[in-house]
Formats: sequence, structure tokens, C-alpha cells
Amino acid sequence: MNENLGIHETLELHELLTFKSLCLTKASIMQGLVTDETLKSIMQKDVVMHNKHLEQLKNHLT
Repeated sequence: MNENLGIHETLELHELLTFKSLCLTKASIMQGLVTDETLKSIMQKDVVMHNKHLEQLKNHLT
């Protein structure tokens, strides 16, 4: 755990990690249901963005 963060801040980061993980899962699953290529492309960018955000949040906790 990052020593510069308070307990409440660490808890907030864990909540954000949980939320972003859920968003990533939802976007990944929904991609398989979409037939429109433009929407599928947008959703793929969303998955990449969520992965990036998850890595950034994890870095704040270590």
C-alpha cells in the first residue's frame, strides 16, 4: 500500500478499481453482441481505455 495515501483514499481507490473492472467486463461482453462495426470500434477503444485506467489505479496502490 502506498504510504502517502490515507485509509479512506485507499478505500476509494479500491472502489474505483472494482467499478472499472466491472465496466471492462461489461464492455468486453457487449462487444460480442454488437453487429455495427462503428459501435464495435468505439467499444474496443473503451476496453483499451479501461485497461489503461486499471493499470494506473493499480500503480497508485503499490
